[in-house]
Amino acid sequence: MALLLGSAMAPGLAQAGSPSQARGTQAEVSLDRVIAIVNGNLVLESDLEAEERFAAFQPLREPQPVAQDKLIERLIDRALILQQMALQPEPPITDAEADAELATLRKSIPKCAAYHCETAAGWEKFVADQGFTMEELRERWRLRMGVLRFIEERFRMGIRIEQPEIDAYYKTTLIPAYEKEKAPPPPEATIADKIQEILLQQRVDKLLDDWLTALRAQGSVRILKPGEEAP
Repeated sequence: MALLLGSAMAPGLAQAGSPSQARGTQAEVSLDRVIAIVNGNLVLESDLEAEERFAAFQPLREPQPVAQDKLIERLIDRALILQQMALQPEPPITDAEADAELATLRKSIPKCAAYHCETAAGWEKFVADQGFTMEELRERWRLRMGVLRFIEERFRMGIRIEQPEIDAYYKTTLIPAYEKEKAPPPPEATIADKIQEILLQQRVDKLLDDWLTALRAQGSVRILKPGEEAP
């Protein structure tokens, strides 16, 4: 599950009709179309656009572009999860925790090789070319970590990923991704934790999907068509 954060709040958590949706001018407001309403919270077109760009930071999970309708469904699911998280608040992810994961992330993105992301300047250039500031990336990654922590505590207990599964993913998925970019892959040991996270996420997909289906049935989810106005 790829994660993101809006300019000042998580996507899907803005209330319908809230003044916080104003972008400063009426023209700007009209450009940021509401694409879905999840239990009274808005999912915006800008959230969708940012989700598309954020995929660059999760190339091992999504080697191919995801269709927009699938991304909208993902944003709706995330809004539902964030609403549940608000009912069970946990200590926030710290800057140090987010920065530690981002430091590892820099080593696991094949396209980063051309930017020399091992340097601060190269990493900042890569982040900027995806349309984010360093602080925006940290906040989006922090939100992603919080959601993954919530999912892990709720669904991953008892699930184990064995070393042969990590080895297989490294050989069949990661190495070909680096070969495509004509870049040397990082040693498996340096990104084993990242691979394990991806495999764990795949394992809980069915449990998570069933839970989200129940949340949708209990609540109110509406996807707006282009040209359709939010109530």
